Amino acid sequence: MNTKAVLEIKNYSKSYGTDKMAVDHVTLNVMEGDIYGFIGHNGAGKSTTIRAVAGVLDFSEGEIIIDGHSVKDEPLACKQVTAYIPDNPDLYDNLTGIQYLNFIADVFGISAPQREADIRKYADIFEITDALGDLIGSYSHGMKQKLAIVSALIHYPKLLVLDEPFVGLDPKASFALKEIMHEMCRSGTAIFFSTHVLDVAEKLCNKIAIIRHGRIIAAGTMEELTEGHSLEETFLEADTDEK
Repeated sequence: MNTKAVLEIKNYSKSYGTDKMAVDHVTLNVMEGDIYGFIGHNGAGKSTTIRAVAGVLDFSEGEIIIDGHSVKDEPLACKQVTAYIPDNPDLYDNLTGIQYLNFIADVFGISAPQREADIRKYADIFEITDALGDLIGSYSHGMKQKLAIVSALIHYPKLLVLDEPFVGLDPKASFALKEIMHEMCRSGTAIFFSTHVLDVAEKLCNKIAIIRHGRIIAAGTMEELTEGHSLEETFLEADTDEK
């Protein structure tokens, strides 16, 4: 089956006003139906890359293309087909959960019947239905994360971008998110997410890239990179080889 690249990162680099590059000429493609894991130590460049893809971090070197549109030149077209869940969701504390979800549905032009059905479905799955009438400011971190996930799912993105999505989620919610990610990929969504939890990446992803000190040191399908070994062994070997 022919698939197309939903996300293309081409020679993306980012520095923060120093000689040290936070991200150094990263290139990778995420295809329709991919669950693409982006793994590395803290400070390796994962979040910097993720935030550039999501359009919340400016950059000048390289190019990022989403569904055929440039993040730099056509940001609105990219955001229309992208859902981004940061590791620490910054939501509107003075809105209730349901007000926030309706706001997101309005932004993406989701019809009333569709939004009602999907909000009910996903709020039940993540067990936040009873809290939707409460102010977001009263939510725990885990509750805010669940609300952000629901808001991302209700507009059926072509590209789902997540930064450490399982940190802070309870086991039941983590399992539900993994099942939903598989379901979305079967319908053609591309998923690109960062994680440092290697066993999650190994079980969930069909492709991975390992980043160290801002550079991709290994990338490919899970089978190509692990060659019968565990992802942990592969990661540690690649990390050691680069030192």
